[in-house]
Amino acid sequence: MYLLGYDIGSSSVKASLVHAETGKITASDFFPKEEMKITALRPGWAEQEPSDWWKNLKLAHHSVMKQAGIQAGQIQAIGITWQMHGLVLVDKNRQVLRPSIIWCDSRAVPYGEKAFNAIGKERALSRLLNSPGNFTASKLAWVKEHEPELFEKIDKLMLPGDYIAMKLSGEVGVTIEGLSEGIFWDFKDNTLSKDVLEYYGIPESFFPEIKPIFGVQAVVSKEAAAELGLKAGTPITYRAGDQPNNALSLNVFNPGEIASTAGTSGVVYGVLDKLHYDSLSRVNTFAHVNYTPEQLRLGVLLCINGTGILNSWLKRNLALEGLSYSDMNQLALQSPIGARGVSVIPFGNGAERVLENKEVNCSIHGINFNIHDKKDVLRAAQEGIVFSYEYGLEIMREMGMDIRVIRAGHANMFLSPLFTQTLASISGATIELFDTDGAAGAARAAGMGAGIYQSNDEAFASLNKVAVIEPDVRNQSAYREAYNLWKQFIQ
Repeated sequence: MYLLGYDIGSSSVKASLVHAETGKITASDFFPKEEMKITALRPGWAEQEPSDWWKNLKLAHHSVMKQAGIQAGQIQAIGITWQMHGLVLVDKNRQVLRPSIIWCDSRAVPYGEKAFNAIGKERALSRLLNSPGNFTASKLAWVKEHEPELFEKIDKLMLPGDYIAMKLSGEVGVTIEGLSEGIFWDFKDNTLSKDVLEYYGIPESFFPEIKPIFGVQAVVSKEAAAELGLKAGTPITYRAGDQPNNALSLNVFNPGEIASTAGTSGVVYGVLDKLHYDSLSRVNTFAHVNYTPEQLRLGVLLCINGTGILNSWLKRNLALEGLSYSDMNQLALQSPIGARGVSVIPFGNGAERVLENKEVNCSIHGINFNIHDKKDVLRAAQEGIVFSYEYGLEIMREMGMDIRVIRAGHANMFLSPLFTQTLASISGATIELFDTDGAAGAARAAGMGAGIYQSNDEAFASLNKVAVIEPDVRNQSAYREAYNLWKQFIQ
């Protein structure tokens, strides 16, 4: 028997099929093969068509089913994960009303700042664990002001994964984790936030039924079964945003455990067991996948928008035709620690939460035309991304997190030896890399939701650790010197 996981990213949609008994990945694929289209009608905007997610999900799904050569009836449960904070709006006929305003769209920043002040900073942080910021609730406030006729047509709002669950089942639902990432959840009262809804003028009727993160949320409809070649009635038993799900994929469930990703954006995510927040709201606190009001499990999330997207931008624009990312990594390694004095500030993908929602853009400092070349820029770019992580890790340490081990999937920027060694050395943490991904994690979590696995340790017992990177103690002063130079440019 098998478990199926879908990962709805902003670059691609991935499907993974996991063998339930062994926990091994049987087949996986993603579409499109080039990055999925993001529309930016104005600077700082970012929108995607939800129909594109569904189209690419079908392509990835059919590919993994063909690879595995299994029958639809052999799939026991489905799990879903998605790019966080996106806004999907549907009318009473379940038709999408406008493109989704996705995570890296920064148009809602001023709306969140006004709400933060109006609700009261202490009240907002103590109840929401975040400022309303540039999250889903503030995106909806922008729609209300700028598209009032469309706002009147809204029947339900959803996160991207809720939209996929709707396409699979015909039913609309949401989870507490999803509500918390949208800044709709009051952690003190354990209910929808009256403060946010009243301030923004959001009707409570917009919110679908709350579903459990683990458990039968809905079942595959006859219509979706016909499109995908699935068995009607197959249960959907798990859904969560991509960063809580990434932590889950690395078996990060308990206080003090840390997970990280470095795709288009970069994240460090740690688990707390008490209501806590950063007073400047530079890192975010959401419900983790195993959160309940009785057992607090909260995910502290440091997000850097300008991570892998910087690396891909350099690949496209730095005369690197014909070079793979692996080639770029090797070229960067030819430059010494500190890139001979070159510093890259990687914040070129919208407003950065860790900088209090400032939009500072990407910049390169210290280039001397007579001594520097592309290998120095490539190294400085990777170091700059790592240094932005360390800048955020300093905040997490101030919140009481003890960061000794960071777990990550062996993918994206974590494929770069330079990136992983720099992160280990500047943070002082051991890096553990695993052969897993978000879609496979969602599949294993679906097994938990379906009762196939009795615990997270059983579900993730087969995780394959592929590498361990220890801090480079001998060169820590060189890393620290480069970091201190870099930090001068964002003060």
